Amino acid sequence: MRLDGSFKLVSQLLDLPILDKDERWCGIVDDVELEGGAGKPTRVAALLVGPGAYSGRMPKFAYRIVRAIAGKRIVRVPPAEIADIGSAVRLKCPAEKVGLHRTEDKARTWIPRWGAM
Repeated sequence: MRLDGSFKLVSQLLDLPILDKDERWCGIVDDVELEGGAGKPTRVAALLVGPGAYSGRMPKFAYRIVRAIAGKRIVRVPPAEIADIGSAVRLKCPAEKVGLHRTEDKARTWIPRWGAM
């Protein structure tokens, strides 16, 4: 699937894992930023990753709890950095280039190396 073609946002894009060019897991697609307007084509401007992107997908009381624990950081992944979208979103670049490494690197320091991490 390509971002310049037709696809279903909810069933084909939201909640997909994101892998950088080194096959390192670096988050999931939490939301999508669109651009366009009346009489203009609608396009994906960026994939949004991080707890700040949850606000439209959660009840307000739950989002307040998440924000208190995880913060409200949002990372914007531009379409130019996306290599492929299939069962996962694969990036053309390392996670550090788009700012997706911070949370996962912190988690790796205190979570044992079991499973996918």
